[in-house]
Amino acid sequence: MNAARSPRPAPSAHPARSPRPAPAAISAEHLNDPRSLAFFRGAKALVGAYFGIGVLTLAVIVLLRDDSAEVNSAVWVRATIVAVSALVTLLCAVRAARGSRAAYRRLRIISAVTVVAIAAVVALPGTFPAWLKAEQAVCGVFLLAVVALINGKHMRSLFAAR
Repeated sequence: MNAARSPRPAPSAHPARSPRPAPAAISAEHLNDPRSLAFFRGAKALVGAYFGIGVLTLAVIVLLRDDSAEVNSAVWVRATIVAVSALVTLLCAVRAARGSRAAYRRLRIISAVTVVAIAAVVALPGTFPAWLKAEQAVCGVFLLAVVALINGKHMRSLFAAR
């Protein structure tokens, strides 16, 4: 009885779907619009300042490494995370300015999440020294300005799928 059966084809892991069309590329005209250029210039400058402060903070930590009241393991970890995330944020800002929708989306997410994390660091009692909280507050102001810039109507419409 089994010998009379013909083999059935194995079911496909992925049923036939039509591929999603890729969103249209952002035109050079839109990217080079004076208003777009001003927004990108501002966002890159703010994120660049955030990155610069992060690197400078690491340098200060190295100088103060023998002062356990000013530099503890939490300070080292936080400052390293800030420097790395600032670099990633800067790279996203540069790529978004070149028209990358994925980088723009990442920039929006990273900057917003980082502002929330900075607010938590500043609000936490006792974990970090006052100088690091002040540094984080300055970084938070820069990133809050980035969030406002990149989530504005002009930027959202620029990166909207067309």
